[in-house]
Amino acid sequence: MTDTISPGPISSLSHAVDLRSPWRWIALGWHDLRRNPLPGLAHGLMLAVFGWLLLWAARDRFWLLAGAFSGFLIVAPILATGLYSISKADQEGRRAGLGSVLALWRSGDGRLVRFGLLLGLAGTGWVLTSAGLITLWSPVPIEKPVDFLRHVVLVPELGLFEVWVLLGALLAAPVYASSVIALPMLVDTTVPVSMAVAQSWRTVASYPGPMVMWALVIGVLMALGMLTALIGLVVLVPLVGHASWHAYCDLTSRDVSGASSRIPGPADGQSL
Repeated sequence: MTDTISPGPISSLSHAVDLRSPWRWIALGWHDLRRNPLPGLAHGLMLAVFGWLLLWAARDRFWLLAGAFSGFLIVAPILATGLYSISKADQEGRRAGLGSVLALWRSGDGRLVRFGLLLGLAGTGWVLTSAGLITLWSPVPIEKPVDFLRHVVLVPELGLFEVWVLLGALLAAPVYASSVIALPMLVDTTVPVSMAVAQSWRTVASYPGPMVMWALVIGVLMALGMLTALIGLVVLVPLVGHASWHAYCDLTSRDVSGASSRIPGPADGQSL
């Protein structure tokens, strides 16, 4: 059941996209979280609990945990789809609660299921690649975080850590480009996965500066959440999820009356 409410004072429509836009998306996300906190905080708590379970399961195998936590960021966007539906409802003057999120997850939308499986495969591939790289290259077993810091990150010569970061970036970049617009678009419209992914890549190509900045902002916020013993994720996950909806709206010029997305391009006169 949804209740009609007056739209909030902040709108994400018809704004030029430039390098400052990510900070505006964060402000809009914070507005959405404060306006309707329960669904967002439930998402954040769920992901924090999942992270704590990972820590417990791999507490003495940091060679595995390092890949698991970084792979977690690859899969996390599919778990934020409920947050997109909350922000969409709020933008259209409706209040959506946990019931709306559960309805989306129970809808059995094959597009979201397929996309989630693809993200899961990408995350699993990175976990296995990371674990194999660390165990085969490291001169000593990596069992604790201090082992990773001492024998991988702080070694004086170039090698394992740089390759580990480079491989992770090479995997994360196409996943980010494929999902940053595609996932909210799949929640918002009935377009097929292929069309949503193509739109996502076109958007990233049209706005390279802002999209790189947005990726960096997301990465820094997620790193801060992990450095707070995952407690920070309770707030930062919904903040980024809601902000991602507003990024989608700005980047596709979505109209609140519906999902009217046009393809942005250099001819639109955007500022990079």
